[in-house]
Amino acid sequence: MIIVWILLGLVGAVLIWLIAVYNGLISLKNRTNEAYSDIDVQTKRRYDLIPNLVESVKGYAKHEKSVFKEVTLARTEAMKAKGMPAKAQKENMLTEALKSVFAVAENYPDLKASKNFLQLQEELTDTEDKIEAARRFYNGNVRDFNIKIEIFPNNLIANSLGFKKKELFQAQAGEKEAVKVDFDK
Repeated sequence: MIIVWILLGLVGAVLIWLIAVYNGLISLKNRTNEAYSDIDVQTKRRYDLIPNLVESVKGYAKHEKSVFKEVTLARTEAMKAKGMPAKAQKENMLTEALKSVFAVAENYPDLKASKNFLQLQEELTDTEDKIEAARRFYNGNVRDFNIKIEIFPNNLIANSLGFKKKELFQAQAGEKEAVKVDFDK
């Protein structure tokens, strides 16, 4: 009779452990999905600011049409991107296009002094900071999730239940290079 109780206790302990691992995986998966959603919320805010920024600059820099076309195209491509690698690549292209808008603005002192432009620039900078924070938060959650599904014996359960590793948000190759600063020019 004691052996039956011991076996029931072991089965109960294993069952409790399986439930705990499963619930932990679900919790981390949902936190990771939430973190990805946070990136989407901030990029949506950026997408909404860009047309206003472009219109502000257009009024001063009418002959810079190629810059505006590039930003608009990059914004559209970023909005359509699906999946972390594609989204990261398109978002980085949009960031580069936005840099060209600000470079154009440098040539127009009246534009740089415009209250509307300054406010949009400040909001966009704030949004970029929030996107960066959301990406770091996402990567932290992805790290925790991936660790949880890879460690033994959790990996046995995770694999059998179809949990897959998630991809980190990573900088593109060009963004990893050091910026060259030349004060002589």
